[in-house]
Amino acid sequence: MSATVAGGNGEPGKRRIAASSDLHCRPEHGARMRELVKAVNAEAELLVLCGDLTDRGHPDEAKVLADALSGLSVPCAAVLGNHDLDRGASAEISKLLGDAGVEVLDGDHLILRDDIGVAGVKGFMGGFGSATLQAFGEGPLKAFVQEAVTEALKLEAALSQLDSEKRIVIMHYTPVLETTVGENVEIRPFLGTSRLAAPIDLYGADVVFHGHAHHGALEGHTSNGTPVYNVAMPLLRKLTGKSFLLFEV
Repeated sequence: MSATVAGGNGEPGKRRIAASSDLHCRPEHGARMRELVKAVNAEAELLVLCGDLTDRGHPDEAKVLADALSGLSVPCAAVLGNHDLDRGASAEISKLLGDAGVEVLDGDHLILRDDIGVAGVKGFMGGFGSATLQAFGEGPLKAFVQEAVTEALKLEAALSQLDSEKRIVIMHYTPVLETTVGENVEIRPFLGTSRLAAPIDLYGADVVFHGHAHHGALEGHTSNGTPVYNVAMPLLRKLTGKSFLLFEV
């Protein structure tokens, strides 16, 4: 089963999913977030958000976003990103979003709309393919690599338990190099790691959504052919003029 960019009135048996990331919500963005919710309600059956939901990880920013998302008429699943963790208030941010009806995932999985399974992690960085950073040398470097390994293991655990007809993976960092193209070459290893692609190829998924790479490319694939979409809002606005991308699965 494959994911395709939605068009027309949709195909029978397929679900319309809105995907976005890097909202970077600030206190003055309430109206912008409500417009996003209004558009999602009109066009989609499910919303997934791939991190950097707040600009600096401040609970006041999360409250503005939560107030807007409370107006959703469709289910919503999300993961946090590096900006959301900046002030160490991730638990409070998750609670505010959860109180608004958003399912915040961190190595978890859930079933939405009866037949759509979602597995979500933040992910981490570390490079791709033969250039993936290895756990050798100084302690801080080993700890850095371990964070990527831990996130990949969390995703593996979530996918291994996910029993649904349709399977979606959401994360903040990218699992493939392709969607970093357009970013400065020097920072691409810090935008994700192919360690995150291994559990996807092992257990299978219909589509992967991520963010973080504001100037990257829209689409890539894992080595087994699973489509990967970069739904960072700055990129989507540049390419489509919209704040989310609509897919059918």
